[in-house]
Amino acid sequence: MKVLIIEDDEAILNMLKRGLEDEDFVVDIAKNGEDGEYLAKLNHYDVIILDWMLPNKEGIEVLKDIRKQGVLTPVLMLTAKDTTDNKIEGLNSGADDYLAKPFSFDELLARLNAIYRRSVLKGSNKIVIDDIEIDFDAKIVKKDGEIVDLTAKEYELLEFLLANRGSVVSNEMIQEQLWNSEEFISSNVIQVIIYRLRNKLSKKLIKSKRNLGYFIE
Repeated sequence: MKVLIIEDDEAILNMLKRGLEDEDFVVDIAKNGEDGEYLAKLNHYDVIILDWMLPNKEGIEVLKDIRKQGVLTPVLMLTAKDTTDNKIEGLNSGADDYLAKPFSFDELLARLNAIYRRSVLKGSNKIVIDDIEIDFDAKIVKKDGEIVDLTAKEYELLEFLLANRGSVVSNEMIQEQLWNSEEFISSNVIQVIIYRLRNKLSKKLIKSKRNLGYFIE
């Protein structure tokens, strides 16, 4: 899962970035509203974590503006404003969930996963394709009932293809999804991951369209 964190509190930002990366999330960060809005419009993210009080531009204004411009990425609002009116304003402005500070990382992680399932996986936590079963909560993949040992990148790519099943995803889309904006990868890395996934799961599962990309039907 690729996440954008827009937060100006260094302690919270570092805690979230470190914790999410430990959970194999791909994380981009912004420390003010203007930079956060720019990244939200520029890149594809599965979820945005957005603080309400930000320098340059408040989070609630960032939220309103990205929604006006057609950015549908689910947003989890973080704020010290723990009143009913603030919650209503955030939700009415396009937030998908609301978490008041202080919060536990485990609760935030659970909410992120719930938002992701609702928006991308249509609320399901498991998908079965022929003899392959994917449990999105546990991040476990089974073939014929046996657990398949996947690397973090292999699992992330499989999840991304499943979230976009029926649609072709390009190498550029995969690179943007699996690596943060500061990382660079060589052109054959994605091909190697696809090759390994096909060998571990099924050569028929992941199909390709020449010069376009990959897809799962």
